[in-house]
Amino acid sequence: MNCAVRATVRCALARGCIPYLIFEGYQGLVDGGDKIKKAGWDDVRGLMSLGGTVIGTARCLDFKKKEGRIKAALNLIKNGIDALVVVGGDGSLTGADLLRAEWKTYIDELLQNNSITSEEADKYRNLTIVGMVGSIDNDMAATDLTIGANTSLHRICEALDSLVSTAISHQRCFVVEVMGRHCGWLGLMAAIAVGADWTFLPERPPPINFIDGQWEDEMCEIIQTQREKGNRKNIIVVCEGAIDRQLNPIKANYVKEVIEKRLGLDTRVTTLGHVQRGGAPSAFDRYLATIQSDEAIKAVLKSTPETPSPMIGIQQNKITTIPLMEAVSLTHSVSEAVSKKDFNKAMELRDPDFKDAYNAYVESTLYDLYKGKYERPGKLRIGIMHVGAPAGGMNAATRTAVRLCLNRGHTPIGIYNGFSGLSKGQVEVLSWQQVSGWTTRGGSELGTNRVQPLPVSNNSSLKYVNSNDFIDAGIVAYHFQKLKLQGLIIIGGFEAYSSILTLAQCRNIYPSFCIPMVQIPATVSNNVPGTEYSLGSDTAINAIVEACDRIKLSASASRKRVFVVEVQGGHCGYLAVVGGLAAGATCTYIPEEGITLDMLQRDIRHMIRRYREEDAKGIPNEGRLILRNECASKTYTTDVISAIFKEEGKGLFDSRTAVLGHLQQGGIPSPLDRIRAVRQAVKCIDWIEEKAFASIKKKKDHNIPGTPQFNKPQQQTDDENFSNVYTPKPDSACVIGIRGAETVFSPVENLANETDMKHRVGKKAWWMHYKKLINILSKYDYFDEEEDEKVDLLKNRNNV
Repeated sequence: MNCAVRATVRCALARGCIPYLIFEGYQGLVDGGDKIKKAGWDDVRGLMSLGGTVIGTARCLDFKKKEGRIKAALNLIKNGIDALVVVGGDGSLTGADLLRAEWKTYIDELLQNNSITSEEADKYRNLTIVGMVGSIDNDMAATDLTIGANTSLHRICEALDSLVSTAISHQRCFVVEVMGRHCGWLGLMAAIAVGADWTFLPERPPPINFIDGQWEDEMCEIIQTQREKGNRKNIIVVCEGAIDRQLNPIKANYVKEVIEKRLGLDTRVTTLGHVQRGGAPSAFDRYLATIQSDEAIKAVLKSTPETPSPMIGIQQNKITTIPLMEAVSLTHSVSEAVSKKDFNKAMELRDPDFKDAYNAYVESTLYDLYKGKYERPGKLRIGIMHVGAPAGGMNAATRTAVRLCLNRGHTPIGIYNGFSGLSKGQVEVLSWQQVSGWTTRGGSELGTNRVQPLPVSNNSSLKYVNSNDFIDAGIVAYHFQKLKLQGLIIIGGFEAYSSILTLAQCRNIYPSFCIPMVQIPATVSNNVPGTEYSLGSDTAINAIVEACDRIKLSASASRKRVFVVEVQGGHCGYLAVVGGLAAGATCTYIPEEGITLDMLQRDIRHMIRRYREEDAKGIPNEGRLILRNECASKTYTTDVISAIFKEEGKGLFDSRTAVLGHLQQGGIPSPLDRIRAVRQAVKCIDWIEEKAFASIKKKKDHNIPGTPQFNKPQQQTDDENFSNVYTPKPDSACVIGIRGAETVFSPVENLANETDMKHRVGKKAWWMHYKKLINILSKYDYFDEEEDEKVDLLKNRNNV
């Protein structure tokens, strides 16, 4: 919420608006006086890393009464406020919309009581409301994520990751209660992110099986199955609002009693409580709050009296604006559906991915609990490999793909050490238990490197050679045929993308490549064409933000110090821009723009101006950050830029450097990367099945040399079904990716036109416009003058 306060105030100032801070929520609006204060630029500095809300929040019974709302209206008018940006849950947003709906009656009543003048009544005849959702439960419909939910998920996963080690040591079962009175998002996503053995949600009561049965029996069978397979621990996640199908509450202590009595396992209960609300905000929450605040100010400026109050939301990677009360009504519909025991409708009313995520969790957690429930009519041999540099989420995607294959009757073939391992025969059929615990592991359990198939010069559009690590495509084709692969998932970065492109372009030479092949993008650089997010990029952004928080503390303690921080990314400036936005950087340098003397002079002048302003106002100097991508310039290196700033500062400020290096790749993957990995792995298995089975149905008896054709083994069971797969079309070699509000499969040969092969990036950088927002929030385009009250004069001028 503090990030939203900071960004809203500064974006308002930069666009010529006068922002006010209202302390203690609606109570402050009713009380007025010193609870409503004009905000200046420096009033909101230093808020990025703070949890909670510095302007306070409180439940207000007075605002629920008409008399209280009339007082609130009077305070708004007397302070010259004609628009409210409200950050809160559905109750706060509903109250704001009610205030707007009744506003004109309040104006008439205040005018009749001579509380306001006729001029004030005319001037403030209309009130603008814009809502942003701040809720750790993520319980608002029509948006994928609410401000605070991702941070809360981080706190939960940190606690659960810590519990796993003690659970394994003592062979214990832990029942963990998380928040979520009416919404199971936190419980479900935490269960996915840590690989919990089961979870209890308000929207989807147990048992899973719709046949009559007791959830206690089902849960114990799940745990017993896991123990028989060698698991030394069990984690059960219980939402505080969990219920059974008769709407009776399910409490963590009761779950503990059931496990102890029926299974005799040493079981403990851990209630996380309000620890889920605390701590520094995650990188994604800082980013989300910042860009939504910018959108909120734009919505204020273009609002009309006839425009419904908007709510700013997000769907996948697209910022959305929808009528506020429509979203609130949909949210209430979920609770109504649950109260009527219509649990299918409740699941459908959540965000579009909620039901898919639940199904993915169930299928990747429960091994053949209901015999044959998930099996497909055909059986496939699906290869899984990692290619490129390690990235957070690789192992989580592999675990999910393996377990889905096993539950559906397919054979998951793990290929170790990428294409070099394939050429050496380093392959293995992976088992259910083998991938246990992979969800929370960083790096690559299968092993990864940058070796890729060598493009056939007369057959390929690949005209670049950035690495000597190539392997002949014919060798790859031989091993594909030897392994009888019918589908392939490659998890990795740009090398994985170019590998699939090479294989697709060699299909006319090597028919064994005519199988469904898909890449799950996984790279900290986020430079894979066809997607706006790659696995590992969120983990890297969090590592950058955490490091920058510590660096900024050092810079601020030393007062006048500027740190030039070098981040990874290759020739893609994503980490620098989004990391800079989330860390509160003053400016960033990226390869897409390069670095020139004019840029450095502009930034030095800006830095000098800011430090002189702070000296003139008598306020403590703030440490500042500059983020530089590692490939932004060959001439203006990190050390050179720091030396230039230090020299030009002439004692007004100092400069130091910090190179974050490979710490951006390591560590435990962020919850968001784990969740995206699971979802995308499920979609990829579904996609491979769709392409493979369509091929089998279309052409069962084709006989093309080199394709995966299988004769039934001499000893076989009646239900075994081996089939031929032949998919030569371009749409059977794809990259899965998030584009706008959708998850799409893009053929790699089509993406070649969107790719800068020389620099190993896509030609479209969706995040580039946020670089301008960094400048706005750093006061590049806004100057202030001193008033008698010693606050910033809210006036926007061009930066001369």
